[in-house]
Amino acid sequence: MSGRLNGKNVLITGASSGIGQAIAIRFAKEGANVAINYRGGPEQAEAASQMAKDAREGGAGREITIQADVAKEEQVVEMFRQVIEDFGSLDILVNNAGIQKVSATEDIDIADFDRVLGVNLRGAFLCSRQAIRHFLERKAGGVILNNSSVHEIIPKPKYLPYSISKGGMENMTRSLALEYAGRGIRVNAVGPGAVVTPINSAWTSDAKARGEVESHIPMGRAAEADEIASVFAFLASADASYITGQTIFACGGLTLFPEFRVAWSSGE
Repeated sequence: MSGRLNGKNVLITGASSGIGQAIAIRFAKEGANVAINYRGGPEQAEAASQMAKDAREGGAGREITIQADVAKEEQVVEMFRQVIEDFGSLDILVNNAGIQKVSATEDIDIADFDRVLGVNLRGAFLCSRQAIRHFLERKAGGVILNNSSVHEIIPKPKYLPYSISKGGMENMTRSLALEYAGRGIRVNAVGPGAVVTPINSAWTSDAKARGEVESHIPMGRAAEADEIASVFAFLASADASYITGQTIFACGGLTLFPEFRVAWSSGE
């Protein structure tokens, strides 16, 4: 491993499982000090911390776990205070925490709507604001990375709050990138497609359902979480020093309008 993030201090929200956990492991491999945020389940967070530690293979760096609900301002402020006090500073924020709930739009409970937007979009804003305040105060710049989705641009019926949150995340990424580009702060996003994670167990553990999902992916397979984490590692590193305001879709071609693989709309 190249150690592109040696000595960097990173906070990853929602990092006790899935893509967030994979990001924590990859960043640890790259030499970063990693703060693993979680809302519930400290045992799972500690397990993720141990996996990150093991990934270092004896290299430098350390891990901490910190509990906070990113939708709640006072908890976000306290989380940043603790992380910065422990690490001394923060270089990279990864807004990974996210949830989704399935419901026909006419049946959406307003509490569920508010919760999805609260975690996915309000939470990303609250964390970004705290990171920016710190970056500006220390006058050393920084990096914000958002875990978005192909549903920034692909509609997702029966998941309206989720789709809205990811569309908003795209605009937040671009707006923050433009506002702070001249002050040493880069802001980008990754838009995963179908990924093999515990949250997707309904289809990943069912061969028929998985086949249906993967039939729509031009590359013919779902991603592994570490494949998504590698994109985050690139964007966090100096290799991406001239990239800001972008969403990189790591989706196996889902955003390429896969139904047009066959030219059914045009005559020969």
